[in-house]
Amino acid sequence: MSSQPRHVNPWIVTAAVMGATFMEILDTTVVNVSVPHLAGNMGATVEEGTWVVTSYLVSNAIILPMSGWLANRIGRRNMLLACVTGFTITSVLCGMATSLEALIFFRVLQGLTGGGLQPLAQAVLLETFPPKQHGTAMAAFGLGIILAPILGPTLGGWITDNYSWRWIFFINIPVGILSLLLVYRVIDDPPWAKLKAGVAARIDYIGISLLVLGVGALQIMLDKGQEDDWFGSRFIATLAVLAVVGLVSLVIWEWFHKDPIIDVRMYRNWNFVQANIMIFILGLVLFAALVMLPLFLQSLLGYTAQSAGLVLSGGGLFLLFMTPVIGVLSGKIQARYLIAFGWLTVALGMFISSRELQLGLSFRSAAWLRVFQVVGLSFLFVPINLVSFIGIPAEKSGSVAGLINFMRNIGSSVGTSMVTTVIARRAQVHQVYLVGNISPGSTTLSDAAAGLTARIVASGTDAVQAGKIAYAVIYRSVIAQATTLAYVDTYILLGTIALGMVVLSFFLKRNELGGPRPIAE
Repeated sequence: MSSQPRHVNPWIVTAAVMGATFMEILDTTVVNVSVPHLAGNMGATVEEGTWVVTSYLVSNAIILPMSGWLANRIGRRNMLLACVTGFTITSVLCGMATSLEALIFFRVLQGLTGGGLQPLAQAVLLETFPPKQHGTAMAAFGLGIILAPILGPTLGGWITDNYSWRWIFFINIPVGILSLLLVYRVIDDPPWAKLKAGVAARIDYIGISLLVLGVGALQIMLDKGQEDDWFGSRFIATLAVLAVVGLVSLVIWEWFHKDPIIDVRMYRNWNFVQANIMIFILGLVLFAALVMLPLFLQSLLGYTAQSAGLVLSGGGLFLLFMTPVIGVLSGKIQARYLIAFGWLTVALGMFISSRELQLGLSFRSAAWLRVFQVVGLSFLFVPINLVSFIGIPAEKSGSVAGLINFMRNIGSSVGTSMVTTVIARRAQVHQVYLVGNISPGSTTLSDAAAGLTARIVASGTDAVQAGKIAYAVIYRSVIAQATTLAYVDTYILLGTIALGMVVLSFFLKRNELGGPRPIAE
């Protein structure tokens, strides 16, 4: 049953739900590049400023899995209106904040109010478009989900450099107001949702508390782990214990609760479990690759944030073109075959990146590497989202969407933490190996230092100072080479993970072409 009046064009509904959703996802990355500016403006350190990002991610992660339960309690349309209104108002408050503490508080509220937009938008789109166009619906959803994080750093850097960090929040206002008017005008609840809305039910306070404890601890641990040396820090170790205890207790409690905030019993569906694993790995690979290339370009090749963002734009344009195409193909080809091809292509893209990455990488080559990395991703998002709904009743679509988006977000956090940690640790390993080949008695080192010293002396520097500079240049070169090799190792790791997903793809259920319903086998 459609979730909007029959006379409303489904693309108007898409605009209504995806406008604010796009801005909400954009806010997960657009703030990152502005942290030094806003921290300095408020007299705080950059480390303290990172809590502006962490606080948003934590509250966002908490609200995602329980969004289906909330929508059933107050009605999907009412929740959409509340989310868009809350997100817009808190964006204004974030932009007007005069202290770091106030900004962090408003970011928590922004994450809580905006977090439900992703699963609500996905559920509405699936009910708005007929089954034969579900691939198209997920393509429209996927464009916002995939493109927003890619555009975020570039847009955030441009706004901060040309205006003020406050405008990264104020740009949400016109989009939020327009989305609010459209949602109010064109969105309606399906009959089953109207029956559920307002039904008296006890609030699962224990479940909510365990969710806040487990997910909050997990998200903070992932965001601060590398910064605090992971389990070498008592703070991180404590968070790990709280996350495990909270999440395990949550699953046990919700399994036996009559009206759970998270329907964990859906995980008895093996196909749903596989879809969750794949969307988790998709989030991991997507954000890992998204973090790695700009970081490499900025830290080792001297790119600015904007120029590194331009390198990503080629991949973004490719996704913009391919995602609708995959939406159409999803109605003609089995989802599991598209998924298998997608993972195989992702693996190939990562292995190509591991071979081509070097310190002499040109802008053009870097842009092509990014395209190779995202080719496979375009074949994954739409089909994985489609197969996640196989065998699930329509009235649980909100819960499915909430859990799928939650798993993708957690995968994104794991991917970001994983690559920063692996790169740092592998760089240390490679540095040890490389330094072992340039010991003080090495003729190669002596010859290289002598040559550099001679060139520096020729520029007018005295011999003693020139010798020190020469050895410093060689040392920096060793560090750069070791770090590059660490990036190569990380790309190989991502490619290997993607290859493992190829095998899992063939265990997914066959879906009826044009919809998520399974074919009897």
